[in-house]
Amino acid sequence: MDKFIYKKAAGITALTASITDFKYKKHSHQEYAIGVTLRGIQHYNLDGSLQLSYPNGVMLFNPEQAHDGMAHDETGLDYVMLYIDPQLLLEIVQKKDLVLFSTPIVYDYRLEQSVLSLANAIISEKDDALCSELLLSLGDSLILANLSADFREDTTLIRKAKDLIHSDLGNVLKLDEISKELHLSKYQFIRLFKSNTGITPYQYFLNCKIERAKELIDKNRDIYSTVAECGFVDLTHLNKHFKSVYGTTAFEYMSYLN
Repeated sequence: MDKFIYKKAAGITALTASITDFKYKKHSHQEYAIGVTLRGIQHYNLDGSLQLSYPNGVMLFNPEQAHDGMAHDETGLDYVMLYIDPQLLLEIVQKKDLVLFSTPIVYDYRLEQSVLSLANAIISEKDDALCSELLLSLGDSLILANLSADFREDTTLIRKAKDLIHSDLGNVLKLDEISKELHLSKYQFIRLFKSNTGITPYQYFLNCKIERAKELIDKNRDIYSTVAECGFVDLTHLNKHFKSVYGTTAFEYMSYLN
């Protein structure tokens, strides 16, 4: 049976997951995502390449890096994941500008143990002070592993398109209006956006709506106002899309936070 448990502490969300049949749809996160494969093989497509994370593999996802995910075979998969706000991670590693991980999967014992220690502390609901100290230790492990690459900013057009999408998440995606604002045809815009981000404008828009819903649930613990504010038809509609990204419904996710 597929199982997902989320907990949050010190500004970090931790996930422990066990899956057999579940498959993540293609999506991305605003945060850095750092995880460890515990059992089985994590199978996912990232930047057009197939990635396989074997047990003890540390998976590194940059903000807004599109990917899917599933168990590689019928034996299933167990893993943990940490979702860390970019500004928080930059503060920990003492960087001013966004850094990118250059390698999607590494096998580094110190880094692996740092991820597991922090994830276990959050899932076990240890004090925020301990979780903060373990986050600092994770930052030190990342620095020692020297995994960062030069940061490349979005093109001006892509950044503007993302800003326009974020500014109106409560309504339907106005593809024609955004294309006109960028002085592109609708089809030129779709092709340009996908080539730069790995997902279509609509996939990005829906992904942003789901992430916004998660933020509101974290903040307010009010799922029905979240449905209305994010422009979902009803709770069933939100739950369906939320599960495709987080493995659990929005209602179940909220129950983990109480």
